Amino acid sequence: MAATETKGGSSSGGLSWARVCKECGQQHEGLESHLYEYLDDVDDELVCHICLQPLIRPMDTPCGHTYCSYCLSNFLKEQDFCPVDRQRLQLHQCRPSSLLVRNLLDKLVVMCPHSSECQQKMQRCELQPHLHNRCPVFRRLKEEAEKRKRPSWNEIKGRKGDGEAPGDAKHSSLSRNPTRETPEPGLINPAFEESEDDNTPLRSSLVAESNVVELYREEPEEELGLRIVGGKDTPLGNIVIQEIVKDSIAARDGRLAPGDHILEVNDVSLASVPHARAIVVLRQPTLLRLTVMQEKGFKTSPHGSSTSSNPGTVLQVTLMKSQRSEPLGIKLIRKSEESGVFILDLLSGGLAAKDGKLRNSDKVLAINGHDLRHGTPESAAQIIQGSEVRVNFVVMRATEAQEEGGRGVRRPEPQYFRRRSAYMKDPPGGFSSQEKTVSLKKEPRHSLGITIAGGRDCRSRLPVYITSVQPVGCLHRDGTIKRGDVLLSINGIDLTQLTYNEAVSVMKAQTAQSQVVLRVIQTLSEEAEEDNEAASVDEMSPADDLRDDALNWTPLWTRWLGLPSHLHWCRDIVLQKTNNESWGFSIVGGYEESHGQQPFYIKTIVPGTPAHFDGRLKCGDEIVAVNGATTVGMNNSSLIPMLKLQKNKVTLTVVSWPGTLV
Repeated sequence: MAATETKGGSSSGGLSWARVCKECGQQHEGLESHLYEYLDDVDDELVCHICLQPLIRPMDTPCGHTYCSYCLSNFLKEQDFCPVDRQRLQLHQCRPSSLLVRNLLDKLVVMCPHSSECQQKMQRCELQPHLHNRCPVFRRLKEEAEKRKRPSWNEIKGRKGDGEAPGDAKHSSLSRNPTRETPEPGLINPAFEESEDDNTPLRSSLVAESNVVELYREEPEEELGLRIVGGKDTPLGNIVIQEIVKDSIAARDGRLAPGDHILEVNDVSLASVPHARAIVVLRQPTLLRLTVMQEKGFKTSPHGSSTSSNPGTVLQVTLMKSQRSEPLGIKLIRKSEESGVFILDLLSGGLAAKDGKLRNSDKVLAINGHDLRHGTPESAAQIIQGSEVRVNFVVMRATEAQEEGGRGVRRPEPQYFRRRSAYMKDPPGGFSSQEKTVSLKKEPRHSLGITIAGGRDCRSRLPVYITSVQPVGCLHRDGTIKRGDVLLSINGIDLTQLTYNEAVSVMKAQTAQSQVVLRVIQTLSEEAEEDNEAASVDEMSPADDLRDDALNWTPLWTRWLGLPSHLHWCRDIVLQKTNNESWGFSIVGGYEESHGQQPFYIKTIVPGTPAHFDGRLKCGDEIVAVNGATTVGMNNSSLIPMLKLQKNKVTLTVVSWPGTLV
């Protein structure tokens, strides 16, 4: 079998960084399969029956045939049968091929696609690290693109106009210099904001770029490990990753990070869909191809200066190996209380110990330009092993005072102090709530037939809510109480401020009575009512409620938005900085004539800034006060200057709801 014919050719003359694939190095359309130049003929057993090329991310059908995942998913969009034997087939019935098959494919020898200047040969799995770390053509393309995307401040200022106030835009950010009239580039996300002068997007390359990430579910019900916020029915607009769950599919993959905006899933745009509909799309079984906009504001100081006095000092350390296979002598670990990769130990006599610049407990932010803020020790080890002689580390080191406290960069109470919110406000447009009361006469031995979760001692300080209504209980027969309803009281006893165990004890005592009066509150969303398919995500049939995982069920993120503010709990987050740098987050919301008063939400957290390094603010968090002053009634153009005036310290009072898990 002949080597694969490439579209981009081996010469770098016609290449551009924007068009070249960051995985295979060839020029092809973003959604097409990767292209490789194989050195030898490939066994027919490792060839896709659709594209007739060596398999890429192979998928097995129940009838025993194997195809590239991209080829198969495209074919099944038009047909409903296996291309070889024409047996009925749907994509969710297929599974990723065995590890043995994938390893055989990874070991196929390929040429660097830029063979006019780089004649390296390597296994297919090593091509991507080669391109990003060793290929001179790839490096030159990237450097040229970096130079082109750094316009002068005067150029940016000229695009926006001299007299425009930054708060006039719906999506504003906090500029480094409070005297400037326009947001500084790098502190907004221009990919999602239009210029008011010409209605054309500002240069997204300033701070963000679009990438495609493919994730596989080994089992259809397996969770990706993403917590999602946003949607067109919310002030955030876009679908944004709030959090990556540890040891999940997404965490092991390592390419996604909190703050990434999900633009498409399997060619379905999420740009104008409500939250619940987006979750339906993201819960498709097996293969997901995500197009994401990723913030690239991550900057490091070449001189190791401190980025913020609060988190610690950012340092750059370069280790030089005498040969590629020389070990660095570094033990890396993950921590249970914080995401990312940390140095556990430097082996005596090893290269890192001899160099002396790295220390135990340093947090590894990046290696050779690969962002590891939410990475794993395994992914860090792969980058180190794939590097040539130079290994460049960017690490964050806690200050001496923090190290003496024994808590690293994360400070304990009272900064985590949470309390009942005293800031009264209306829910965002499109969301509301209604109270319901059920009075039951029952035999003392009969169960209400509900399970509960939440409580003010859980991680997100949620109120107690119903996770299932069993078909054997009295409440199911009544039909008024639904899963997701928040419990207000039982027989007049307030449940809204109790811990989980306290609520369970009260519920057991009161359900033993012959008369039970239950008050609950249900949140409503206009969009969910209009879209039956989306609304069904948040509900299950009574038969499904009997499954074991009903106990672990959690409502959609939008379920919490309609709760009245007296049920909110908030916390104070103190951010500090030492110079005129940005606080590092952008906001949406505030008063608008067309939408009325909307709460303020965090939409973007910029890498390498105090908000990012502090680690407690999340996309989707609601800001209810700044330095104790309520934000209710303020518009965007009033809040932004107020935040800019806080030079070295600001206290944000926020309400944080957990994103929807997919």
